[in-house]
Amino acid sequence: MTTMTTATDLLTDEMLARFDSRAAIYDRENRFFDEDWDELRQSGYLLAAVPTEFGGSGLGLDEVAKLQGRLAYHAPATAVAVNMHLYWTGVAADLLRTGDTSCRWLLERAAAGEVFAAIHGEAGNDIPLLLSSSKAEKVPGGYEITGHKIFGSLSPVWTLAGFHAMDTSDPSNPKIVHGFLPRNTSGYEIVETWDTLGMRATQSHDTVLDRAFVADENIVLVCPAGFAGAGMFQVGVFAWALMGFATVYLGAAKRAFDITVDRMPKRTSVALTRSMAHHPEVQHNVSEMRISLDVCEALLDKVTTDWATGVPHADWPVRLVGARHFIINQAYDIVDRAMDLSGGSAVFKGNRLEQIFRDVRMGRFHPGNTMLAHELVGKLCLGLNPDDPQRWG
Repeated sequence: MTTMTTATDLLTDEMLARFDSRAAIYDRENRFFDEDWDELRQSGYLLAAVPTEFGGSGLGLDEVAKLQGRLAYHAPATAVAVNMHLYWTGVAADLLRTGDTSCRWLLERAAAGEVFAAIHGEAGNDIPLLLSSSKAEKVPGGYEITGHKIFGSLSPVWTLAGFHAMDTSDPSNPKIVHGFLPRNTSGYEIVETWDTLGMRATQSHDTVLDRAFVADENIVLVCPAGFAGAGMFQVGVFAWALMGFATVYLGAAKRAFDITVDRMPKRTSVALTRSMAHHPEVQHNVSEMRISLDVCEALLDKVTTDWATGVPHADWPVRLVGARHFIINQAYDIVDRAMDLSGGSAVFKGNRLEQIFRDVRMGRFHPGNTMLAHELVGKLCLGLNPDDPQRWG
């Protein structure tokens, strides 16, 4: 079976039509996408990035991004939540290809049906993965983790939640502990907080940990805090997570564009003898939307293909953070223009643009936000140390 056929089987047109029909229901009822989830599991979609020798499809970041873009076009919340599982399998697969077996067990567990989530978010921590306000205390056989995690997508279904926490037992040499919390662990609670502006079906509840024990076998990396400890693991997470976010929001923006292009020839005005498609400002805005889509698609394809084919860019963090920032901001602009052109009809819940508008608002809350993106890209391009304790000035 070829890669193209495999990818098509993972996400069929019939599946997408059903996802599309349910997206508004999940949003309105503020509930998890159970039916979508069951179909994606059954098709093998959750194993898209898992190597073929483990029973997966062996797709790289470039091919997974294309699939995720198609899914997001129809069901953005489903796509962004599934991204949390896919990026762990993608990171593990990429590490294994380089000879790093530290996350091989994740691929074996994924093939056995385990579901991975990401509980990295922490209020007040704008540098997730590299710093943490959660505490990791070494105890016999593992670590006890204490902290309050936010934005835990897939809360209803995950079986292993990827986390990071800080070990400050040596204050002069703090360490970041990366590991996976099993669902059957004691010492944590999922607090149902998810009642949000958009992406409601992700059900990304808070996770509160109070000395939750994680065995050494579930710890994949202990490294210095900050950029000093960043290596292939962290950059791999950046690649799969950030490009996953970018492709989801771009997919939603493409849907807004297509809705707009379809509707403009049907809209009328008392000031025109022909449809609104003939209004010069409609043409101006549609052209800007299309140009933005083309540029974003080209950028996303370039970055994901370079990653998947192993192009050794020395500035990968800059490329990844910059691409995510640019694409999500362009998605904002595209959807905003769609709203402007739609007229008052887009304020009604029955209009799909209303939901897309809210869903796309959530893009800027994913790491790294606009302030962090500019800081990191600026410092790294200027040759400044991002771990400098005097962060600014």
